[in-house]
Amino acid sequence: MSFAAIILVLVTLQRLGELVLAHHNTARLKARGAIEMGASHYPLIVAVHTAWLAALWVFGRDQDVNLIGLGVFVLLQGLRVWILATLGARWTTRIIILPGAPLVAAGPYRYISHPNYVVVAAEIAVLPLALHLPWLALVFSLLNAAVLAIRLRVETRALSEAVEPLVPAVS
Repeated sequence: MSFAAIILVLVTLQRLGELVLAHHNTARLKARGAIEMGASHYPLIVAVHTAWLAALWVFGRDQDVNLIGLGVFVLLQGLRVWILATLGARWTTRIIILPGAPLVAAGPYRYISHPNYVVVAAEIAVLPLALHLPWLALVFSLLNAAVLAIRLRVETRALSEAVEPLVPAVS
């Protein structure tokens, strides 16, 4: 098995594990009264990510690996873990809103509102580049950007409606 194929096995297992975790967290949140928003575009996200991984398997499994690109991808995994740890039981692959719950403002969310999407966008570009597949990085970066344009609009609206605005105290 090539080094590239080993990397793809690990990424595939990681993504499958994340889907299991997301499903578990989604079920627990819904049991607490959470609601899903934007479910209609979720299949597009799944399709883009599945096609990305499939294309990496088809075109990248026997490629040489650029170690600098792989290093950047590994750093992105550290950021991914930080995001998952910060969100804890609230992390899912769907837009799940728990009414009345405060927005997460710790970890990477102190610096940017949607760090997970930044990491995912970088991963979609970096892994194909690490496998010397720049055209794959470009195609899937564009597809991901199109899906994210929809997702961010829905998620931003859902989050702003779910969180009550802070009213300044009157002195």
